[in-house]
Amino acid sequence: MPTDTVRLLRELIAFPTVSRTPNRDLIEFVRARLQAVGVDALVLEDSSGTKANLYATIGPQDQAGVLLSGHTDVVPTDGQDWREPPFALSTRDGKLYGRGTADMKGFIASALAAAERAAQVELRTPLHIALSYDEEIGCVGVRSLIDMLALAPIRPRFCIVGEPTGMAVATGHKGKVALRAVCRGREAHSALAPTGLNAIYLASEFIERLRALQADIVADGARDGDYDVPYTTIHVGTIQGGTALNIVPNQCELLFEVRTIAEDNAAHMVDRIEAAANAVVSAVRADFPEAAVEITATSEYPGLATAPTAEIVSFVKSLTGANETLKVAFGTEGGLFNAHLEMPVVVCGPGSMAQGHKPDEFIEAAQLQRCDAMMDVLITKLQAGL
Repeated sequence: MPTDTVRLLRELIAFPTVSRTPNRDLIEFVRARLQAVGVDALVLEDSSGTKANLYATIGPQDQAGVLLSGHTDVVPTDGQDWREPPFALSTRDGKLYGRGTADMKGFIASALAAAERAAQVELRTPLHIALSYDEEIGCVGVRSLIDMLALAPIRPRFCIVGEPTGMAVATGHKGKVALRAVCRGREAHSALAPTGLNAIYLASEFIERLRALQADIVADGARDGDYDVPYTTIHVGTIQGGTALNIVPNQCELLFEVRTIAEDNAAHMVDRIEAAANAVVSAVRADFPEAAVEITATSEYPGLATAPTAEIVSFVKSLTGANETLKVAFGTEGGLFNAHLEMPVVVCGPGSMAQGHKPDEFIEAAQLQRCDAMMDVLITKLQAGL
């Protein structure tokens, strides 16, 4: 027989909450489930009313407690070759397939099932549930929820962000700044190409300087051996420019990112990138005064660096039976909870990010069972009081 968590996961996967689409139906589904066990949930809408965060407290309303946090949005399936239907849960060989099973509706299903169980017993310390939208496009939605908690008279004592870690306790992740560079040149007929300034060439020169900066970081920059990639990274993801082959393009745009370890300062990295852009432009400005490489940040979130000796680490280890900690390559909303609310945070959830964002994304049933077991221990501790 499927567990409550698997049944809930089946329901959650059926909501196609890709970041570009509304998540409100899923939020209302969760709110109705909580209301059915006597728990009132606060829903924080975005300006359109089609997307929302949810926050709920099970147990005493006047005490700090433990917050379980997850995002409800998933990445698109466009252009991916799925053998299984992405928005209908499929089970095969101990694996559950569907978009969001690993990242991160498996954790949400386990947390919601735990909340329903917790509502049936008397808790001395509360359990809090936070669900957000648009995490996948820069941790956008959770910020209004954090603003709400910043004004609350009592905040949760601990926060567990349930991104997939294989149920290991993760104490850190890199910060991220997403940036746009618009390179501006001068158009000309391609037969007279030297009379124009090719914006694609400007972009290419700028990219070469980004690569040189990355090489400097690899050679001489700070390192953190707890990460698979132990240094700050710079990555160009898209480039777009030109309108026709016979026109020297006057504009080219690229999107890139910087992911920083805690030892590096993101603002300082952006300053170095700005200097690289200025160097590219200075070389041609005398002949082409309109030349420019304009850089703007499109989104950012801080990294997470929880001390391995922090109380929250030993607490979550006691829930999972873990002995060691790790750091994860991907970003989470945990950095925002920690930076803006000074809330102790770890990342711990079922599944592997190696399965996330891919066709035929899956989570192993055994991972959900381990997460459910963690939730059972948590409820027992909340009954006893922290």
